[in-house]
Amino acid sequence: FIHGVMNTDNMTLSGETIDYGPCAFIDEYDPNTVFSSIDRMGRYAFANQPQIAQWNLTRLAEALLPLIDPDLDKSIQLAEENLNLFLKLYEDKFLNMMRQKLGLFGAQKGDHKLVSDLLDWMHKNNADYTNTFRHLAEQKETTHEIYKSKIFVEWNKRWRARQEQNKMPVKAALNLMEKTNPAVIPRNHNVEMVLDSAHEGNLDPLHNLLRIIKNPYKGGPHLQNYQSPPSPSQRVYQTFCGT
Repeated sequence: FIHGVMNTDNMTLSGETIDYGPCAFIDEYDPNTVFSSIDRMGRYAFANQPQIAQWNLTRLAEALLPLIDPDLDKSIQLAEENLNLFLKLYEDKFLNMMRQKLGLFGAQKGDHKLVSDLLDWMHKNNADYTNTFRHLAEQKETTHEIYKSKIFVEWNKRWRARQEQNKMPVKAALNLMEKTNPAVIPRNHNVEMVLDSAHEGNLDPLHNLLRIIKNPYKGGPHLQNYQSPPSPSQRVYQTFCGT
Protein backbone atom coordinates (compact mmCIF):
# COMPACT_ATOMS: atom_id res chain seq x y z
CA PHE A 1 0.00 0.00 0.00
CA ILE A 2 1.50 3.31 -1.11
CA HIS A 3 0.35 6.44 0.66
CA GLY A 4 -0.12 9.49 -1.47
CA VAL A 5 0.46 11.77 1.50
CA MET A 6 1.40 10.12 4.80
CA ASN A 7 1.57 13.30 6.83
CA THR A 8 0.65 13.90 10.47
CA ASP A 9 -3.09 14.32 9.88
CA ASN A 10 -3.17 10.96 8.08
CA MET A 11 -1.78 9.05 11.06
CA THR A 12 -3.85 8.14 14.12
CA LEU A 13 -2.81 7.99 17.76
CA SER A 14 -3.50 4.25 17.61
CA GLY A 15 -0.74 3.84 15.03
CA GLU A 16 -2.89 3.39 11.95
CA THR A 17 -2.43 5.38 8.78
CA ILE A 18 -5.22 6.76 6.63
CA ASP A 19 -5.36 7.86 3.01
CA TYR A 20 -8.62 8.68 1.24
CA GLY A 21 -7.19 10.17 -1.93
CA PRO A 22 -3.95 9.72 -3.87
CA CYS A 23 -3.11 6.26 -2.56
CA ALA A 24 -2.59 3.08 -4.60
CA PHE A 25 -1.32 -0.49 -4.37
CA ILE A 26 2.07 -1.67 -5.56
CA ASP A 27 2.13 -4.06 -8.54
CA GLU A 28 5.71 -4.62 -9.66
CA TYR A 29 7.90 -4.34 -6.59
CA ASP A 30 9.88 -1.11 -6.52
CA PRO A 31 10.72 0.44 -3.14
CA ASN A 32 10.83 3.87 -4.79
CA THR A 33 7.24 3.68 -6.01
CA VAL A 34 5.35 6.97 -5.77
CA PHE A 35 1.86 7.64 -7.10
CA SER A 36 0.75 11.04 -5.83
CA SER A 37 1.01 13.83 -8.38
CA ILE A 38 2.14 16.26 -5.68
CA ASP A 39 4.92 14.02 -4.29
CA ARG A 40 7.53 15.04 -6.84
CA MET A 41 10.52 14.37 -4.56
CA GLY A 42 9.37 10.92 -3.43
CA ARG A 43 8.95 11.88 0.22
CA TYR A 44 6.19 9.28 0.69
CA ALA A 45 7.70 6.56 -1.50
CA PHE A 46 7.10 2.99 -0.32
CA ALA A 47 10.58 2.61 1.19
CA ASN A 48 10.34 5.94 3.01
CA GLN A 49 7.14 5.19 4.91
CA PRO A 50 8.87 3.90 8.10
CA GLN A 51 11.00 7.04 8.38
CA ILE A 52 7.93 9.20 7.73
CA ALA A 53 6.09 7.42 10.54
CA GLN A 54 8.97 8.27 12.88
CA TRP A 55 8.92 11.89 11.66
CA ASN A 56 5.19 12.09 12.37
CA LEU A 57 5.72 10.69 15.87
CA THR A 58 8.41 13.32 16.45
CA ARG A 59 5.90 16.07 15.63
CA LEU A 60 3.50 14.51 18.14
CA ALA A 61 6.26 14.37 20.75
CA GLU A 62 6.99 18.07 20.23
CA ALA A 63 3.37 18.89 21.03
CA LEU A 64 3.51 16.75 24.16
CA LEU A 65 6.81 18.07 25.55
CA PRO A 66 5.15 20.28 28.21
CA LEU A 67 3.27 17.22 29.51
CA ILE A 68 6.21 14.79 29.60
CA ASP A 69 8.27 16.61 32.25
CA PRO A 70 8.29 20.12 33.76
CA ASP A 71 12.01 20.36 32.91
CA LEU A 72 12.15 21.02 29.13
CA ASP A 73 15.63 19.53 28.69
CA LYS A 74 14.62 16.34 30.48
CA SER A 75 11.38 16.25 28.51
CA ILE A 76 13.30 16.42 25.22
CA GLN A 77 15.72 13.72 26.40
CA LEU A 78 12.89 11.35 27.35
CA ALA A 79 11.09 11.98 24.06
CA GLU A 80 14.24 11.35 22.02
CA GLU A 81 15.01 8.14 23.90
CA ASN A 82 11.58 6.78 23.00
CA LEU A 83 11.60 8.03 19.42
CA ASN A 84 14.97 6.40 18.82
CA LEU A 85 13.39 3.02 19.59
CA PHE A 86 10.94 3.27 16.71
CA LEU A 87 12.95 2.12 13.70
CA LYS A 88 14.31 -0.94 15.52
CA LEU A 89 10.78 -1.83 16.65
CA TYR A 90 9.55 -1.35 13.09
CA GLU A 91 12.33 -3.50 11.61
CA ASP A 92 11.55 -6.29 14.07
CA LYS A 93 7.83 -6.15 13.23
CA PHE A 94 8.57 -6.03 9.50
CA LEU A 95 10.88 -9.05 9.67
CA ASN A 96 8.33 -11.00 11.71
CA MET A 97 5.67 -10.18 9.12
CA MET A 98 7.98 -11.38 6.35
CA ARG A 99 8.69 -14.58 8.25
CA GLN A 100 4.96 -15.25 8.31
CA LYS A 101 4.65 -14.53 4.59
CA LEU A 102 7.43 -17.05 3.94
CA GLY A 103 6.09 -19.64 6.38
CA LEU A 104 9.02 -19.38 8.78
CA PHE A 105 8.69 -20.08 12.49
CA GLY A 106 11.15 -18.80 15.06
CA ALA A 107 14.08 -16.53 14.28
CA GLN A 108 17.28 -17.47 12.48
CA LYS A 109 20.37 -15.39 11.86
CA GLY A 110 20.01 -15.44 8.07
CA ASP A 111 16.32 -14.47 7.92
CA HIS A 112 16.96 -10.81 7.19
CA LYS A 113 19.21 -11.61 4.22
CA LEU A 114 16.75 -14.20 2.93
CA VAL A 115 14.02 -11.56 2.88
CA SER A 116 16.19 -8.77 1.46
CA ASP A 117 17.51 -11.04 -1.30
CA LEU A 118 13.95 -11.91 -2.35
CA LEU A 119 12.90 -8.25 -2.42
CA ASP A 120 16.06 -7.35 -4.34
CA TRP A 121 15.29 -10.08 -6.90
CA MET A 122 11.70 -8.79 -7.23
CA HIS A 123 12.95 -5.27 -7.84
CA LYS A 124 15.57 -6.22 -10.43
CA ASN A 125 13.17 -8.50 -12.32
CA ASN A 126 10.04 -6.32 -12.11
CA ALA A 127 8.26 -9.14 -10.30
CA ASP A 128 4.75 -8.62 -9.02
CA TYR A 129 4.83 -8.24 -5.23
CA THR A 130 1.49 -9.89 -4.41
CA ASN A 131 1.71 -12.67 -6.99
CA THR A 132 5.26 -13.65 -6.04
CA PHE A 133 4.34 -14.25 -2.42
CA ARG A 134 1.18 -16.06 -3.46
CA HIS A 135 3.21 -18.24 -5.82
CA LEU A 136 5.42 -19.26 -2.90
CA ALA A 137 2.39 -19.90 -0.69
CA GLU A 138 0.63 -22.17 -3.19
CA GLN A 139 3.83 -24.07 -4.13
CA LYS A 140 2.46 -25.12 -7.50
CA GLU A 141 4.29 -25.82 -10.72
CA THR A 142 4.42 -22.66 -12.78
CA THR A 143 4.67 -21.75 -16.44
CA HIS A 144 5.97 -18.28 -15.60
CA GLU A 145 9.55 -18.03 -16.82
CA ILE A 146 10.40 -15.44 -14.19
CA TYR A 147 10.17 -18.10 -11.47
CA LYS A 148 12.49 -20.42 -13.41
CA SER A 149 15.44 -18.02 -13.41
CA LYS A 150 18.67 -19.31 -11.89
CA ILE A 151 18.79 -16.68 -9.14
CA PHE A 152 15.21 -17.35 -8.05
CA VAL A 153 15.71 -21.13 -8.11
CA GLU A 154 18.81 -20.77 -5.93
CA TRP A 155 16.94 -18.49 -3.53
CA ASN A 156 14.09 -21.00 -3.45
CA LYS A 157 16.50 -23.72 -2.32
CA ARG A 158 17.75 -21.51 0.54
CA TRP A 159 14.18 -20.72 1.54
CA ARG A 160 13.15 -24.38 1.61
CA ALA A 161 16.25 -25.23 3.64
CA ARG A 162 15.24 -22.54 6.13
CA GLN A 163 11.70 -23.93 6.27
CA GLU A 164 13.12 -27.33 7.17
CA GLN A 165 14.45 -25.74 10.37
CA ASN A 166 10.89 -24.98 11.49
CA LYS A 167 9.89 -26.92 14.56
CA MET A 168 6.41 -27.20 13.08
CA PRO A 169 4.76 -29.47 10.48
CA VAL A 170 5.01 -28.45 6.83
CA LYS A 171 1.23 -27.99 6.75
CA ALA A 172 1.48 -25.37 9.49
CA ALA A 173 3.86 -23.34 7.34
CA LEU A 174 1.55 -23.61 4.33
CA ASN A 175 -1.47 -22.56 6.39
CA LEU A 176 0.45 -19.59 7.76
CA MET A 177 1.45 -18.47 4.26
CA GLU A 178 -2.07 -18.79 2.90
CA LYS A 179 -3.34 -16.60 5.74
CA THR A 180 -0.75 -13.87 5.22
CA ASN A 181 -0.42 -13.71 1.42
CA PRO A 182 -3.57 -12.43 -0.28
CA ALA A 183 -4.61 -14.04 -3.54
CA VAL A 184 -6.15 -10.78 -4.67
CA ILE A 185 -5.87 -7.08 -3.88
CA PRO A 186 -7.80 -4.08 -5.25
CA ARG A 187 -5.34 -3.44 -8.06
CA ASN A 188 -5.24 0.11 -9.33
CA HIS A 189 -6.29 -0.65 -12.91
CA ASN A 190 -9.25 -2.71 -11.67
CA VAL A 191 -10.33 0.13 -9.41
CA GLU A 192 -10.12 2.50 -12.39
CA MET A 193 -12.26 0.13 -14.44
CA VAL A 194 -14.84 -0.05 -11.65
CA LEU A 195 -14.95 3.75 -11.39
CA ASP A 196 -15.40 4.14 -15.15
CA SER A 197 -18.28 1.64 -15.12
CA ALA A 198 -19.90 3.37 -12.15
CA HIS A 199 -19.77 6.72 -13.96
CA GLU A 200 -21.65 5.04 -16.80
CA GLY A 201 -24.30 3.78 -14.38
CA ASN A 202 -23.13 0.16 -14.18
CA LEU A 203 -22.38 -0.87 -10.59
CA ASP A 204 -21.99 -4.60 -11.26
CA PRO A 205 -18.16 -4.44 -11.57
CA LEU A 206 -18.04 -2.59 -8.23
CA HIS A 207 -20.17 -5.23 -6.50
CA ASN A 208 -18.03 -8.02 -7.98
CA LEU A 209 -14.79 -6.39 -6.84
CA LEU A 210 -16.12 -5.77 -3.33
CA ARG A 211 -17.33 -9.36 -3.06
CA ILE A 212 -13.92 -10.71 -4.04
CA ILE A 213 -11.77 -8.48 -1.85
CA LYS A 214 -13.89 -9.31 1.19
CA ASN A 215 -12.14 -12.71 1.07
CA PRO A 216 -8.68 -11.73 -0.20
CA TYR A 217 -6.92 -14.90 0.98
CA LYS A 218 -9.27 -17.31 -0.77
CA GLY A 219 -7.82 -18.36 -4.12
CA GLY A 220 -9.46 -19.89 -7.16
CA PRO A 221 -9.53 -19.78 -10.97
CA HIS A 222 -12.34 -17.19 -10.90
CA LEU A 223 -9.81 -14.64 -9.62
CA GLN A 224 -7.54 -14.69 -12.66
CA ASN A 225 -8.74 -11.37 -14.08
CA TYR A 226 -8.28 -9.72 -10.69
CA GLN A 227 -4.83 -11.23 -10.11
CA SER A 228 -3.29 -10.23 -13.42
CA PRO A 229 -0.88 -7.30 -13.25
CA PRO A 230 -1.77 -4.30 -15.39
CA SER A 231 -0.65 -4.05 -18.98
CA PRO A 232 1.57 -1.05 -19.79
CA SER A 233 -1.48 0.89 -20.99
CA GLN A 234 -3.40 0.08 -17.78
CA ARG A 235 -0.77 1.18 -15.28
CA VAL A 236 -1.74 3.98 -12.94
CA TYR A 237 1.21 6.34 -12.86
CA GLN A 238 -0.32 9.26 -10.96
CA THR A 239 -3.09 9.74 -8.47
CA PHE A 240 -4.66 12.94 -7.22
CA CYS A 241 -6.32 14.21 -4.07
CA GLY A 242 -9.67 14.00 -5.85
CA THR A 243 -9.14 10.35 -6.84
